[in-house]
Order: sequence, then C-alpha cells, then structure tokens
Amino acid sequence: MSNPACSDSEFIRIWQVHGGSARRVSEFLKVSERAVYSRRRNIEKAVGVSLIKGERDAEVPGRFHLDIKDGSAIIFSDAHWWDAKPTVAEKAMLKLCKQLNPVAVIANGDIFDGARVSRHPPMDWEQDKPSVADELSAVRQHLFAIEKAAPHAVFRRTRGNHDSRFEMYLASRAGEMAGVEGFRLSDHIHWPESWSIWINDQAVIKHRFKGGIHATHNNTIWAGRTMVTGHLHSLKITPFTDYNGTRYGVDTGTLADPMGPQFEYGEDSPKNHRSGFAVLTWRKGELLRPELCEVINGRACFRGEWL
Repeated sequence: MSNPACSDSEFIRIWQVHGGSARRVSEFLKVSERAVYSRRRNIEKAVGVSLIKGERDAEVPGRFHLDIKDGSAIIFSDAHWWDAKPTVAEKAMLKLCKQLNPVAVIANGDIFDGARVSRHPPMDWEQDKPSVADELSAVRQHLFAIEKAAPHAVFRRTRGNHDSRFEMYLASRAGEMAGVEGFRLSDHIHWPESWSIWINDQAVIKHRFKGGIHATHNNTIWAGRTMVTGHLHSLKITPFTDYNGTRYGVDTGTLADPMGPQFEYGEDSPKNHRSGFAVLTWRKGELLRPELCEVINGRACFRGEWL
C-alpha cells in the first residue's frame, strides 16, 4: 500500500477483528486483497511477529481456530471485573505480555460479572455493587491495558456463564428487542467471542466443561485434547498420558482476588481458589508443558521468579 489506509497498529487490530480474512480486511479498508497481503508481509517483517490467521468453523457454530507454530498464548479467566483497579495477577500478566510478546491473549470467560443482573437473589440491600454500565466501562479499560501491553497479539474471548447474564437478563425481560444493537454483550466488548477456541487442533480453550475437584483430569480424558478451562478458579495443571501421548488439563484460576467483594457470597468460607493465569507455548508446532503464573502470599511467581 503506497498510501496506507491506516497505521500498522490499526491494521493489526483490523486483521484480528476480521479473523485474518484478507477478503474482509480488503472490503473494510476498500483496497485490494493483494495490497492487504503485501501490507501483512511488511508488518510481519518489521515487527518480527506472525499475523496468524483465525477461522470460524463453518460446521461447528461457536468454534474458532487459531494456528500457532512458534510462540505463546496467554490465557486468563474469571476476572469478574467490578472496577478499573488491576489485581496482583493482572499486573503480572501485563508484565509478561511485554516480556513474552505472545501470539495470542485469550480471555477464557467471565470477564463481565453481572453483579446486579445475577439470577441469585441479593444477600441484603447490597447497594455498593457496581452497575452494568460501570462494569462494562471497567472491562473495556482492562482490555485496553492488555492490548497496549501486547500490541502484536491476537485477542479472543470465550463466553462464560457470568458473561451470559447480560443477554439472559435482557432476553427474559425484553425479548422483542432481539437484534437491536446494544442488546448483546459483544456490542460493548470488541474482543471477538466464541464458545471455544482450538489451537493447532491440539488445545481446546473453553470456559467450562466437567465439574468437581477432578475436572482438569476428566476434561482432557473426555476431550481427547489438551483442554484449558476456567470457571472453577482452581489454577492447576493435570497431565494425562495414554497411547496417543501426553496431554494436559489446565485450569486458569481467577485473575481476580479470591477474597474480593465479587465472591462475598462465599460467606468467608475457605475457598480452594487461586489467583493467576496460564501460558501455553509452541515450538515448531509442538505444544510444550503448560505453565502457570500464580499469586502466592500477595506476590506473583512465574518460572520460579517473582514478578
């Protein structure tokens, strides 16, 4: 493109939003597909990263595919953002985004909490809960901070059960407004959403599957793939080996503080919850053992080092 229609950073964002489709990007920018491919190659050469192509699965609604040959994906879940203040885990994630230059950053569900649109009755008057508008504003601020820390990454998200509160609340009270802009969470959060994200047909990222204390073990057995889930906030890795080799069940814990006000419904009972996130790395197309960043006594630790 002799006269670029946008900056490099804008092109990267447009490429991500349109799933790496040169046709869609060309239509959006009103340039030829050849120009799009040329711009993509120039940017990859300049910044030293690969603008990977993501594709929706035409046969399986809600499934999105990514290919990563070399590089890392940072996966977090259950942020339950109420305000714009970052937690210890989030600060560590932003730092690792800058250090690892991940190919992808994936929010694996429940970035929106829905404190005031919960299906559960209030415990008392609870006037200090954030409004839906406040939560959405906080979510956008946090996502912007992540984008700034990892400017070359692909950004995706899966839908969590708390994320669904937004549309469930509206659908049950204003069903006739279906299709009106603003009535879907995706109208307010620009990271593309799907039920699951498949990387190299090796790892499946989705918010939840099996439950209970053996969820990570059962997830990878039943899926036949490395499976990365959130929902249970337990932050752990369970390897499993059979005739097909070794795969992993990964729980990404919670990016929130387990003792935060979002979880007051626990009535100050002991929680088997841990704050942190996961990092998955591929070398020449092979998935290495997943890694965890864990908050221990108020400090984040990754690869044996305090962050």
